[in-house]
This record gives sequence, structure tokens and C-alpha cells, in this order.
Amino acid sequence: MKTKRIEMVVSPRSPHYVGDGFRVQTFIPISNRLDMKRMDPFILMDYNSPHYFPPSDRPRGVGVHPHRGFETVTIAYQGSVAHHDSSGGGGIIKEGDVQWMTAGSGVLHKEYHETNFSKAGGYFQMVQLWVNLPAKDKMTTPKYQSLVHENIPVVTLDDEGGVIEVIAGEYNGVAGAASTFSPVNLMNAKLNTGGKGRFSFPSHYNTAVVVVSGSVLINGDEVVNSDHFVLFENQGEDFTVEAKEESIVLVLSGEPFNEPIAAQGPFVMNTREQLMEAMQDYNLGRFGYLED
Repeated sequence: MKTKRIEMVVSPRSPHYVGDGFRVQTFIPISNRLDMKRMDPFILMDYNSPHYFPPSDRPRGVGVHPHRGFETVTIAYQGSVAHHDSSGGGGIIKEGDVQWMTAGSGVLHKEYHETNFSKAGGYFQMVQLWVNLPAKDKMTTPKYQSLVHENIPVVTLDDEGGVIEVIAGEYNGVAGAASTFSPVNLMNAKLNTGGKGRFSFPSHYNTAVVVVSGSVLINGDEVVNSDHFVLFENQGEDFTVEAKEESIVLVLSGEPFNEPIAAQGPFVMNTREQLMEAMQDYNLGRFGYLED
């Protein structure tokens, strides 16, 4: 098979705060070369590199806000987050856990540091993705998937190379924990020094990796260090990730919809008219109720 080569490596971005609890660098979108359509169905990625939060009696986070037309996926690497939404979903995710919220036709939700973590303080590291929904599913009923770390399928690599945690999609015939509306692959490669993960996705899939920790060699010739984002070309199918030291790499690959994207704030639809309807429905209280 033909190698899937690197299109560009994106260095850590300038951080900004979402609310007062999430110090993030945005990797998607970042420019005309990497807009919402370029990595569709992954239309936004906020990466919270390791950051120390001092103890606080008031949990930091983001207050009640709406979403429609996509899914939010939060992956916890350090620290813990509590989440609630107006459809009744919610819970706490800690290191290794994933929360997968389908906003669909519309929800209100809030996210904040879990109470015990907030009181103790500590290092916090997360990734949040927005996963687009196809036009036919934009108005699907909201739902929530709590993916506890011990329930996420694991593939053990040869020669004590490490493991691949399959959050969604498939790796070496092992299906991921999450149910999805379109072909989406999302996995954590947790590699020991010298360990090598081999990946293969269709050439037209939009594919990228984020080096969450450590340092890796991609395709045997490009060194990529922690907190960097790697975008692959839409040619070829196979690539390798080899750890130069103990490393964690988030791998994402999905089939693009090739549908129009109309986005404004917390709404991602297909047309301007649908955006206006979303705003009207929110203002009329049709997304339910959630106490701030």
C-alpha cells in the first residue's frame, strides 16, 4: 500500500481560555489550509496541554451554553471534568475516560472541573473535539455516551511496544467503544520507547495525529514532539508512529461528508437559514432547561 505522507506539522498555538477552566490551543480550525472542511468530520479541536490549576473551592469551567448539529467528544488525560446537559446526560470523566455527547437537535450543557479535583488542584490535560453530523442526522435526538477507561477496547502491540485504545472505529479488527453516525476512527496509541503503531485508513479519509506526550518518529523520517498536530495528505493509506520515548498519540481519521458547513458560535448546520432557526429555537427555550 502507498504511504500516507505528512502534509504539515502544526506547532503549539497561542493558548486562550474557554470559560475559566480550560486553557486550550485550537488546532482545528487554524487557517484557510486547515478550516472546518479540511478535517471534516472533525470540525474543531481544542487541545488543553498540561496546565497546573491551584486549589479552588469554586470549580472552574464553562457555564450553561447551547449546541446543535454536531457531537462533542472530550478525552481526559490528566485531571477530571464534570458535565451536565439538558437532555439528562452527564457525569464525571477522569484520566483515561471519554465523554461523547450528541447535541443533535439541541442541548444546553455545562462543563467544569470535578469538585474533588478542584479542591485539591493539579495538572489538567484534555482534548475536546467537535465531530460533525451528516445533514440527515443534524436534528437527531440528543444522547450521551460515557466511555469509562476500563471499558475502552485495547489492542496490545507486538514486542511490548505498547497498546492502542480504540475509542471509535476499528484497529486490527477490534471495534471501538463509541457508536458513531459516520465512519470515524479515534484512538490513543500509548507507546513504550521503541514501540511502533501501524495505521491504515482509506486515502480519502481526513487523517491527523496529536502528540499528547513524548516524542515520535512518523513514517521513519519525521520527528514530532509533544503538543504538536500532524495533518496527513489525502493520498496513500498507511503510516507508522514510532516512540522515541514513552509517548501518547491521539490518532483521528474519518470519512468527510462533502456537505456545506454553516457554522456560527455553538451551532453547526448546513445552511444560513438553519443557523437562524437554531438561534430562534434557543432564544425561545426549545433546547430545554439547565441550571447554571
